[in-house]
Formats: sequence, C-alpha cells, structure tokens
Amino acid sequence: MLSYKDSLKILKETKALLEGHFILSSGFHSKEYVQCAKLLSYPKEAELICNSLSKKITSKFGKIDFVLSPAIGGIVVGYEIGRQLNTQAIFAERLSGNLVLRRGFSLPKDSRVLIVEDVITTGKSALECSEIVKKNDANLIGYACIIDRSDNKVLIKDEIISQIKIEIPIYKKDELPDELKKIPAVKPGSRNIM
Repeated sequence: MLSYKDSLKILKETKALLEGHFILSSGFHSKEYVQCAKLLSYPKEAELICNSLSKKITSKFGKIDFVLSPAIGGIVVGYEIGRQLNTQAIFAERLSGNLVLRRGFSLPKDSRVLIVEDVITTGKSALECSEIVKKNDANLIGYACIIDRSDNKVLIKDEIISQIKIEIPIYKKDELPDELKKIPAVKPGSRNIM
C-alpha cells in the first residue's frame, strides 16, 4: 500500500492538491483546495492510488457486490475501484435535485454495496447514496474515498476508509489569517462560477 507521504506527493504532482487562497462553494476561505479530478486525469497515478485504497477496502469489508458513486465526481474513482475489486460499479445522478439511479442501474435486494467518492467533505452526497441503498433493500457495508477532508465534521457516522486524510482549515471572510489576506482569492470547483 502507498504511504501517506507517497499519496500526498502524487496529489501534489498531479495538482489535485493546490495551495493558495481559495473561496470554497460553502463561501468559506481556505489555503488549500482539493480537486481530485486532476488526479483522475492521470490514469497511472490514479491506478496507484486506487490500488492502495482497494487493498484497504478489501481488508475492511471483504466481499462487495456493487460500488455506488455519486455523479459526477465519484464516477471515475467508482469505476476504478470496481475494476480493481472485480465488481460492478454504478453511479447515481441528479434528477430534480435528488440523487437517483438511472440508465437501467439497479441494486438487487440484499446486495452488499460500498459507496465510493473521490473526496468526502461533509458526506452529503454519500449519505444521499445511502438512501438509495436503503430504498432498494440492499445492504450498505460502508464508505470509501480517495481523500477524506471531513475533519471529523462529516455527517456520516460510520468509519470512512480513505487513501489519505487531510485536515484543511477553513475561515470566514472576516476572519482570514494575514497570509491569506495578501493572496488574491480564486473560486475553483464545479459549483463556483469563475
């Protein structure tokens, strides 16, 4: 398995972990920003990270029937984890604001389902996926992600298996540390308009 140090190195080399002054979709400010899509755009590096995560998943959960991921951020990592675990990988997508299964995807009753994300911050999308598992009378066996940056403030009460856990302090606009005040702020991410 990859060490924390090696995983962090890969994240920085692929620019999946950026340093600067960022305004997050929540409105908070941060010195670091995680954009896992950058890592996933490098197949060999993503395979290394996901292989290490897959070993942790297998060790913790054993047999898995389905990997379920929320669109859009979880699709690639869910696919790669499913490939490495030799199991079916499906994804939920938004319809009228709610995550649902479409495209003919389904979860058979009593199947063992692992929810996989690229990054877990609040856990909101993962919990929405857990509702899909419950509605299908399947068994939620756990949660996994490449990067857990929840800082123990996550809505998920179960253990999250991650390749790397990163604590990234966030600040209100009127409580910025001096070093952040000196750097122009940027709004990255899929929910922010540049």
